[in-house]
Amino acid sequence: MEFFKIRRDIPFMRYALVFNIISLATFLAAVIFLWAKGLNFSIEFTGGTVLEVSYAQAADVDAIRNTLEKAGYHDTQVQNFGSSRDVLIRLPVKPGAGSGQQAEQVMAALKAADPAAELRRVEFVGPQVGSELATDGALALLMVVIGIMIYLAFRFEWKFSVAAIVANLHDVVLVVGMFSIFGWEFSLPVLAAVLAVLGYSVNESVIIFDRVREHFRKMRKASVTEVIDSAITATISRTIITHGSTLCMTLAMLIFGGPALHYFALALTIGIIFGIYSSVFVAAAIAMYLGVKREDLVKPAKKEDQQIVP
Repeated sequence: MEFFKIRRDIPFMRYALVFNIISLATFLAAVIFLWAKGLNFSIEFTGGTVLEVSYAQAADVDAIRNTLEKAGYHDTQVQNFGSSRDVLIRLPVKPGAGSGQQAEQVMAALKAADPAAELRRVEFVGPQVGSELATDGALALLMVVIGIMIYLAFRFEWKFSVAAIVANLHDVVLVVGMFSIFGWEFSLPVLAAVLAVLGYSVNESVIIFDRVREHFRKMRKASVTEVIDSAITATISRTIITHGSTLCMTLAMLIFGGPALHYFALALTIGIIFGIYSSVFVAAAIAMYLGVKREDLVKPAKKEDQQIVP
């Protein structure tokens, strides 16, 4: 299915070097910020206090969140728990205040807004749990990268495997770097979005690499650059349909999903945009720099053994 068909190939690879320099600069900037500033980890990683609060009627989550912000708790997570009358509140570690003191301050603010608020339980999530989650998340990311590299090496050729992994790591580092630069909260849903970006980005790279292999068979007299430009141009209509539909979904979550889905949808939106860019100007360009050629993807036909006639 195509909305339109471009008759003339777009010379993407002509501008690849310029975009690669920009990508390298932004990649290094993201790495520097991650090393110097780090991430604003959520309670799942850093530890904190969890409160379960019950109300006589359906709780207004937005009003509770605003009440906590006025009380000085800006990085809280508020969500319904079990029923519409029960609310789970997650508070980050606050220097100089223990879990009991935090619970008293929060309940005082909530009771001032609604006297029917009742504290059901208070728990402390220690940093050891957060450390385990961080380790498991990093291990999951490493396993995904290794699996993608093995898959692409069997599916195509090692040059495309290396190119796709560099492009995927480019996307992940830039997405995580954005969270470091702007101080956005990095939580488990955001980590899930980063892993989803990995799979989404490699899917776009596989589509382009498939077209490159097809066009190597069709365009036997064309250069490698011409083949790659033709292959990318042929995928533009599909890219607009698939990525446009996905972006509509993520933007809807970003705008209407509320605070609970905000950073998850933000990470997905940024990752999808970077994934489109990296598949064209990073993955394809690196494969070209590594010297991919027709013989790497198209096996030459075997010649039939000629019988010697005496």
